[in-house]
Amino acid sequence: MNARSSWSHSVFTINLEISQKGPDGKDHIRSGKLNLVDLAGSEWQSKTEASGVWLEEAIKINLSLTTLCQVIAALTDPKASYVPYWDS
Repeated sequence: MNARSSWSHSVFTINLEISQKGPDGKDHIRSGKLNLVDLAGSEWQSKTEASGVWLEEAIKINLSLTTLCQVIAALTDPKASYVPYWDS
């Protein structure tokens, strides 16, 4: 809720791979993945005293964070039959 805030989510993934010869003389590949996630802040509308366009935008950000929680919950639940990707 400030002039420099982009109010957007960002996901940055770094994939690393290294190939090394093992004791058996064969190439072995080791890999890793690092996910960096920056989520727009959840705002309490009553504390920010937002109104008009700012209030509408804060409501949409909060809705998208709620949907993200539901998506993560569905992806980690082996019994889930639906992942709500498009609910936001």
